[in-house]
This record gives sequence, C-alpha cells and structure tokens, in this order.
Amino acid sequence: MERTNRLSMMPILIWTICVWIFSPPGAEAQFDYRVKFYREECPQARELVKDVVLKATAADMGLSAALLRLNFHDCFIRGCDGSVLLDSNFTNIAEKDGFGNMFSLRGYRVIDDAKAAVEAVCPNIVSCADILTLAARDAIASIGGPAWRVTSGRRDGVVSYASETIDNLPAHYSDFADLTRLFAKKNFTAKEMVVLAGAHTIGRTKCGMIHGRLYNNSGPDGVDPTLNATYAVELKKQCPFRTNFFKHVPMDPTNHNNTFDTNYFKNLQHHKGLFKSDAALVSNVKGRALVALQTSTRRFFLDFGAAMEKMINTEILISPQGEIRTNCRHTN
Repeated sequence: MERTNRLSMMPILIWTICVWIFSPPGAEAQFDYRVKFYREECPQARELVKDVVLKATAADMGLSAALLRLNFHDCFIRGCDGSVLLDSNFTNIAEKDGFGNMFSLRGYRVIDDAKAAVEAVCPNIVSCADILTLAARDAIASIGGPAWRVTSGRRDGVVSYASETIDNLPAHYSDFADLTRLFAKKNFTAKEMVVLAGAHTIGRTKCGMIHGRLYNNSGPDGVDPTLNATYAVELKKQCPFRTNFFKHVPMDPTNHNNTFDTNYFKNLQHHKGLFKSDAALVSNVKGRALVALQTSTRRFFLDFGAAMEKMINTEILISPQGEIRTNCRHTN
C-alpha cells in the first residue's frame, strides 16, 4: 500500500519503474525495450505477425513445434538476435547449417512471410529477432499452450557461425550433468531446463536421431536399457534397422492432436522419452522430482511461460547494437 501511494503521488517515478521492468535482465534501463515498442511507428506489427502464424499453423500443425524450436535455437547461441535465420554464403557457414540445426530446423518461410507482411506496412522498423520471438509465442498459444509476455525492441545480429552451435545447443544424447552444465552457462536452473524440455510434448524427429537408442546398446536386441521396452517395440516398427533415416516419428507417442500438454512428463515417468537426453531427466532423484512437479498443467504452463520470458530476454541486442534487417536471411 505504501508503494502504491508513492507511485500515485509521483507520476515521473511510474515511468522510471516501467522502463526498469521492461528492460532485459542484467542491462541498464532502456527506453526502447518494452511491450508497446511499436505502438507509434508500427502499431499493426504484432497482429500482422500473428495473422501469418495462425494461417501457417492451421495449414501445417507441425509448424507450432518448429517455430518454438527455431526460437530456442536462436536464443541459445548469441541471444535472441535472429542469427539462426541468416543463410550461409561462400565465406561463412551459418548457424542454420551447424550441428543440431542442419536438416532439423524449419519454419523459415513463416518468418519470411511475416517479415514481408510487416515490411509492406512499416518498412525498416520491426526486427527479424522480434518477429521470430512473437511467432513462437503465437504458434504455441494457437494450439492451446501458454501465452507469455513478449517485449519488443530487439535488434538483429550481423554474424552467424555454425561452429558456435556445437557448444551451445543441447545434444539428443546428452546426460543430466551435460544438460545442467549447458543450461547453467545461460543462467538457467535445473528446474527451468526441465520445464523447457516440456516443449517435446509436440513436434517430431527423424529415425536417424534415435537409431542408436534402438539398435546399438547393451540391452536386449540392442535397445537402450533406459527405454521402455514396449515403447521400443513400437519405435522399431516405425524405424526398422534398415530404415530411411529421414523418416519422421512423433516426439510424444500419446499426442495425436498436436496439443501442448503435460503428457511429455507423464511419459518420462514411464521411461518413454524419445531421446537419450529426455531419459536423462529421470536418471536421478533430482530430475525425477522436477519432472513430477510438471505433471500439473497449471504449474507447467506458468513455469513454461516464465522460462520462455527469461530466455527471450537473455543476451539481446538493443539499439544502437545490431541492425534492422530488410531480409531476415541476409544482413543489410
């Protein structure tokens, strides 16, 4: 009550505090990073992006997972700067063609379309980094998932190196120690790591990514002993030994309607995590306890939204850093 009274008597303080709230963690307060950043110069920006995303996800339900993954893989390299969108060229191999990204990321066309829609109305105003961040949020909300707050004002990065994906992206074969170490580098707790892994409740992967778990281990018939035996049989039917490594399998065997839910965590409790890195989350007491907490839809949605807000506000570029690309695939 005391704080409320002070704010009501001091309008100038209200502005100062609002600026501080919407500034990125660890950065000085900035007047150009906030929810309503484009209100004056491009008030239609958010709706234009949302319209493109909703049309795209309605036509291809797999794009919700793809856009979320694209956002994550962008933010975990150099912060949310749109560097994952840059194409490789004769002198440089970009992030999108690096370890963990090549042949696995998609959704670029959606970002291109959203950028074109925005540029047609407000040229040189809205960054590709902001468009990608908004698109990921809208894509998840469109399938019944949580909707987190997206502040705006990010600038686009001007470099993108494939070599940087190796040490910054979690691998499908990582163990619990490797995962917690990597997320800690980005200032994420073990709990936040587990929460963000919940994104695996949607999407798909390729048979080649799980071939080793099914055929190259010490368990019966080469199956990873940490994998549910019944689930392994089902996966072997979808991905035979002599299979097309690019054939797709769903991340969540129980999700037939592309809904964003807690089934991923419930599956983990029955050792039905698709990747070795999924299984790693229940490989120790701490991990199992964190997974159990996320079986509540309300808790998962709240925690996931909070973790996403933290991620999209980490290591961002703010004016005068970076640029506003006119084409998301190339620097200006």
